[in-house]
Amino acid sequence: MTSPRLSIISRTEADTATLAGQFAALLRPGDTLLLEGSIGAGKSAFARALIRHLAGAEIEVPSPTFTLVQIYDLPDITVWHCDLYRLTDPDEVLELGLEEAFSTALCLIEWPDRMGDTLPNGALTLSFSAEPDHHTITIDPPRNWVARLKDLND
Repeated sequence: MTSPRLSIISRTEADTATLAGQFAALLRPGDTLLLEGSIGAGKSAFARALIRHLAGAEIEVPSPTFTLVQIYDLPDITVWHCDLYRLTDPDEVLELGLEEAFSTALCLIEWPDRMGDTLPNGALTLSFSAEPDHHTITIDPPRNWVARLKDLND
């Protein structure tokens, strides 16, 4: 049985924030979202909106481009927001402490291709692409996510 692929159109940053809010209701510790796409495709906007939604406030959410990881200890969940763009070797991922975070926190990973074969099992990949008048977010869920995503974007 093939998992259903979802393609979601986001015409504005507010649309992306709405999608992030829908995701916030589905997530729990131990979940990993792999955010793929080119620079400017909407990965960071989605991550920021998701973290703010989980925080229940307009908190500051700086880009982890230079720090590689920003950790948010929120009331109901700890979130690791990672930007792996600058990594050159998958072994560097382990040095960040991500292995433990994969089982205890919600991990948002931008540029997951830098992880090589260290990707956690059951991670959900969201592929972002930018078009002239919208962004498309494509989700091809593994089996363990299908039931959780059934009401997404209704």
